[in-house]
Amino acid sequence: MSVAGTYDVVIKTPMGDQKGKLMVNPTDDGFTGSVTSDMMGSMDIAGGKVAGDTITWTMDMKVPMPMTLECEATVAGDAITGAIKAGMFGSMALAGTRAG
Repeated sequence: MSVAGTYDVVIKTPMGDQKGKLMVNPTDDGFTGSVTSDMMGSMDIAGGKVAGDTITWTMDMKVPMPMTLECEATVAGDAITGAIKAGMFGSMALAGTRAG
């Protein structure tokens, strides 16, 4: 099962649910991609790693405030679930489905 694709995701932030797109592009040693949402803008994925159906990565958020986000998600079929660690704000749930 490939983790590649574009996912329509919802991130449960302290400021409410944020809808966005997660793009996962596998490479030889991990993956690249981005997360785009109205509130947080577009963030490039760094250090993307794939272990079976689990992906981990970091992103540098610029708005609403600069911080490094640590992310982990599991892909099961076309569903993705996980969490984003946002420093002092703790962990935010991420869930979504692969876009057709």
